[in-house]
Amino acid sequence: MSYSTEEIRIPTINTIKYLLEPIVKKLDHLSALFSISSSNNTVPKYYRNNDLKRLFGLSNNTIVKYRETGLLPYTKLGEIFLYEVKYIDLILKENSVKL
Repeated sequence: MSYSTEEIRIPTINTIKYLLEPIVKKLDHLSALFSISSSNNTVPKYYRNNDLKRLFGLSNNTIVKYRETGLLPYTKLGEIFLYEVKYIDLILKENSVKL
């Protein structure tokens, strides 16, 4: 069995702080950027037909059928149909299948 004659150097706390300081500054910067971007992305209060099609893969006919049968609560503003997000979330929660 052979032993190495190299000296093992243990870094001091100040050296570790010096090495970690730029990383901590970057993380603080990224954290600030994320908090700014998340405050700008507010969740919509209403979905429109295109949102339901894009998010859930529903067709126009399905959306109309769900509206007419009362399955999908809506508000009509002129020719625009609006679906409150909280009601859509509630429908999804009520219809979730637990295995």
